Amino acid sequence: MASHMGDGAKEEFLRDFGEHYGYPKGPKSIDQIRATEFKRLQFQDLVYLDHAGATLYSDLQMESVFNDLTSNVYGNPHSQSDSSSSTLDIVKNARLQVLDYCNASPKEYKCIFTSGATAALKLVGEAFPWNCSSSFMYTMENHNSVLGIREYALGCGAAAIAVDIEEDIHPGITGETLTTKMSLHQIQRRNVARSTEGESTGDVYNLFAFPSECNFSGLRFGLDLVNIIKEDSSKILGISSVCKNGQWMVLIDAAKGSATMPPDLSKYPADFVAISFYKLFGYPTGLGALIVRNDAATLLKKTYFSGGTVSASIADIDFVKRREGIEELFEDGTVSFLSIVSIRHGFKILSSLTVSAISRHVASLALYTRRMLLAMRHGNGSSVCILYGHHNSKKLHHEMGSIISFNLKRPDGSWYGYREVEKLASLSTIQLRTGCFCNPGACAKYLGLSHLDLISNTEAGHVCWDDHDIINGKPVGAVRVSFGYMSTYEDAKKFVDFVASSFVSPQNHINHGNQMKGLENGFVDTGYYLKSITIYPIKSCGGFSARSWPFSSNGLTYDRQWILKSPTGEILTQKKVPEMGFVSTFIDLSQGILFVESPRCKERLQITLESNVYEDAIEDIELYGQRYKVYSYDNETNAWFTEAIGRTCSLLKYSSFNQDFTLKKIKGAATCRDMKNKLNFANEAQFLLVSEESVCDLNRRLSSDVQKGISGRAIVQVSASRFRPNLVVSGGRPYAEDGWRHIKIGNKHFSSLGGCNRCQIINLALNSGQVQKSNEPLATLASYRRVKGKILFGILLKHATIDGEQQQGGDSWLHVGQDIHPD
Repeated sequence: MASHMGDGAKEEFLRDFGEHYGYPKGPKSIDQIRATEFKRLQFQDLVYLDHAGATLYSDLQMESVFNDLTSNVYGNPHSQSDSSSSTLDIVKNARLQVLDYCNASPKEYKCIFTSGATAALKLVGEAFPWNCSSSFMYTMENHNSVLGIREYALGCGAAAIAVDIEEDIHPGITGETLTTKMSLHQIQRRNVARSTEGESTGDVYNLFAFPSECNFSGLRFGLDLVNIIKEDSSKILGISSVCKNGQWMVLIDAAKGSATMPPDLSKYPADFVAISFYKLFGYPTGLGALIVRNDAATLLKKTYFSGGTVSASIADIDFVKRREGIEELFEDGTVSFLSIVSIRHGFKILSSLTVSAISRHVASLALYTRRMLLAMRHGNGSSVCILYGHHNSKKLHHEMGSIISFNLKRPDGSWYGYREVEKLASLSTIQLRTGCFCNPGACAKYLGLSHLDLISNTEAGHVCWDDHDIINGKPVGAVRVSFGYMSTYEDAKKFVDFVASSFVSPQNHINHGNQMKGLENGFVDTGYYLKSITIYPIKSCGGFSARSWPFSSNGLTYDRQWILKSPTGEILTQKKVPEMGFVSTFIDLSQGILFVESPRCKERLQITLESNVYEDAIEDIELYGQRYKVYSYDNETNAWFTEAIGRTCSLLKYSSFNQDFTLKKIKGAATCRDMKNKLNFANEAQFLLVSEESVCDLNRRLSSDVQKGISGRAIVQVSASRFRPNLVVSGGRPYAEDGWRHIKIGNKHFSSLGGCNRCQIINLALNSGQVQKSNEPLATLASYRRVKGKILFGILLKHATIDGEQQQGGDSWLHVGQDIHPD
């Protein structure tokens, strides 16, 4: 039945988009392309929707590259040998191919190869003939790599101005007419302008920069802007005195837009165009190009010279004669000739499908997905998805590219955090991107973030790529999906279904986004007792169980008192080094020794608990916003751990931490971490408690999903140890611990800090020396244990000292079998 319904949905899609979807007139259909050239996506059951970040290379393309490089000898094109000469010819042909892709005449344009689109933009910025009468104008929707040009302009005394572009369509007797309006933001100047006496307007050059497609919203800018700015800029620039003088030149950032709609430079003769090849066809990375008009190139001022850019130079006097060819003058050193050799195989893929067919194919998927997202409603009738960009029906197809940028709302109108969306998408094997995508202007514009918002967010510690996605009730970024030439209807459908199943609330009431289920009726709430105690001496390494164990103000004695650090200062965990889980530990308190073993090491390592460290070798490290003082160990100990985990590392032991630094560091910032109590190197709290009954309920759900065909995999069963708890309790109902605020174990009191937010580490299974990774159990937990972006399982505890407790004669030990009394 489900298959039939799925087929019906695709039939409806093909009725709407079949004329444009799937290359109906191409050499291969989209299904054939995916089956033969992108088998790895099917093998990994992966939906890849980050083509704006980097599109995918095809098997056929890479086979052609491999055959080419293994069948031919390519030498440095600066040499004179036969192999070098043939390489030089291929490089020249590659330049022509790039120009042809943008319909640029070789008589009017040159192709300068760079290390990427960013390097091409930087080249323009540093070589442009700025002076104090110049202006650098750029649309708000621009990548940081374009905004960075502002530094060169301001540094030379020029003005910098951000602008908003609005294009309106007006119906008329002879058809629709397009009018362009521009509104200027405040003028930026860094240096006091020098006297401009003697400078004629002919000596002043201004630069206008815009993207062909905004990498945040997918909005395509009309390329008519090129002609308007160059020929009649006064129409839209107004009467601002800063814009009156000199000649205007135009820069297009086509890194994203050229993948589906390269600029036609015969119609829109921009002076500079930056492109990136991995965004066109996936490979090679580290290679881009600057397409430059010949007359514009003669104005660029080159300071540095290198091998390949000079005809002659003398070492001990100030003499240099630069090469006259535009490409030779600006390509410092040897170009990446093997990468340049490879791009013809990528262009061959694109030309076989044709760029116009690719554009139509991708547009059909993007339009379908936008429609489906906009149509989603919660049970109370409220909208689920807010899209960014122009989305009225007339403009959807023509003005929007392959990008869809959005945020999701709960039924009560509050926002789902974009990191929550990304986390759940990853569990569903959907790869997308979140954040501001290095486009701060578009991000602020579409999200309604003021200058005050942006500055206060930064002062609160928010930086690109962190986990702060909602600040003061506002999203500080968005979710972005983007399609490529090999994307399919099935990719789009799986993504739409994922959003519907994970974020649409069918109930006709406001649930504030909580999906905490599991507190089911029918269980007899019997007594609780402590089933096991586990200590993890070295953070992220294996632990050991004990019948009884002491604890102190830091938690269980010696729990996470050691860490492993990389040579770069990174604290190593299983998230990046899963092999750490194979390192087993045991502490003999009577001998005062920590024993460490690894299947990779012949000898068992013995570390004396209170010595073996270099007492003089105390250093400071920062972890989780806390600053710790730590002791280091000798080279022999470090060499043992390096062999055990397969990468260079050093062992450090906890000494103390600076609480004043901690409180100052996190002032005003939201955190789950227990900052008021002493901690060793635990992530969030002194103790982590998991219920045996909750684990059993989870396993029942895992088995049920497989039997219903939801998972599609073998039955996964997990033990409590998968969650790395310190304390496992038995008795009572599943998830009863969610409601505990205070508990008493024996005669010791503990307070709950709330649920433990789970990550991908619980999906790692260590079996027979192999690390096996799946989506479970986190995917199943996400289906019923989500609260405000967190997937909770187990609770965090801290020791609560009650007045007079120390005088009651109780020892600071926990014992397996002790009764547990929740408050």
